[in-house]
Amino acid sequence: MSPTLLNTLDTLARYVFFIIMPVLGLFLLIAGGLKVGGFTAKGVIVRIIGIVFILDAVYFYFFIHRGFLYKYSILLQALLLLVGFLVLWLLAEKPTRHQPLPATTHTFQSAPGEPPYRLHLRLLKDGTGILIVNAATVLHLNATAAEFAYHMIKGTSPDETASHVARRYRISREEAQKDYTDFRDRIQTLIHTPDLDPTTFLDFERIAPHSHDLTAPLRLDCALTYRLPAGSDASLAPTKRVDRELTTQEWETIMDKAWAVGIPHITFTGGEPTLRDDLPALIAHAEKVGQVAGLLSDGLKLADKDYLHTLLQTGLDHLLFILDPENAASWKGLETVMPEDLYTTVHLTVTPQNVNKAEDILDRLAKLEVKSLSLGASEASLHEALHALHNKASSLGLTLRWDLPVPYSAENPVAHETIEDDVPSGAGKAWLYVEPDGDVLPSQGEADKILGNFLRDPWEKIYH
Repeated sequence: MSPTLLNTLDTLARYVFFIIMPVLGLFLLIAGGLKVGGFTAKGVIVRIIGIVFILDAVYFYFFIHRGFLYKYSILLQALLLLVGFLVLWLLAEKPTRHQPLPATTHTFQSAPGEPPYRLHLRLLKDGTGILIVNAATVLHLNATAAEFAYHMIKGTSPDETASHVARRYRISREEAQKDYTDFRDRIQTLIHTPDLDPTTFLDFERIAPHSHDLTAPLRLDCALTYRLPAGSDASLAPTKRVDRELTTQEWETIMDKAWAVGIPHITFTGGEPTLRDDLPALIAHAEKVGQVAGLLSDGLKLADKDYLHTLLQTGLDHLLFILDPENAASWKGLETVMPEDLYTTVHLTVTPQNVNKAEDILDRLAKLEVKSLSLGASEASLHEALHALHNKASSLGLTLRWDLPVPYSAENPVAHETIEDDVPSGAGKAWLYVEPDGDVLPSQGEADKILGNFLRDPWEKIYH
């Protein structure tokens, strides 16, 4: 390389430093702080370093023209710049690597006198969370939102919540409090506004439970018994497949184990679960643990107001009423249930015997002020009629519900086990089905896919 080119590069380098040093010095002097990534330096020392940079540039530009200092000015400038940044780094507040909140499940239930609702928050190991609103709406939360939900459930004051979040994520208290207030208001809107789409209206990420990696299902369907009411066709229930029924204490152990792994929602099904004398005790135990408790029943026993009120007082949260439209006692049970403060979905199985009356049945349900409907068909030839009933239900203001279990005898008699193509996508992921002896299936009707026994086998074997 020619001496002329070297001299040119040397001169250019000196001018680069002569520009960088005063500009950087002025910035530090005026701003009094510097933030790079998660590192923040501020205060008098920062301004002093800025003054040093400015004086250095002035000195080298006006007073150094020859001699040793001039010859090595580039090296000296670079060294001074390095020392300045080293001092800033030593003085800077370093980003702390915060530990996520412990991975566990938390629950919240509204106070008496408020509109009833329940929240379940499952915190994951990476700090993110899954918030379940009324056992129906599932939201995926980032780490900050998960922490907001945690403090909301724990009843932490907005000021204290803002302090926690500001320290953990190194943001201002004002910003943290504003974000928390916005989060809390959006959750309250979701709770108290029926059928509000959280994705469209509230900018929440709503997830299909079976499309997300879960550490545990969101619901456990517990078939307490395969027994049926007197006069029912006994061949409809697979009683021969189970060797015994679990005791009250064994079912309570299953609920405790389910809660420990993060399952917030229990449904009691069968057969007919009201044939179990301990049903009120089991609902009470779910309430004590903190789980949402649902019941799937033919409703005949619920016509007894005293029995119905016992279930309500022990903590029953919702009901799936299996309607037999040809049975007057079934209608009487539904008429008893509907005036109560209990979220009720009516399940109707369309059959060749009732398909021609199905629209009249829906009209009668609407007059009873039923708002939620689950429809199924007893055979594939009725699917076209089923679709027509969907339109009818919509015109009556009946909200259609999907992915709901039904008692084994109502929709999945033993002679018609679930075939592979008809297995709901959430089976074995978003929910599990426990038979009366504790065996676990991905879904009712999949008898050839026993995942283990809830009492005898470790959770890691049952749920991968």
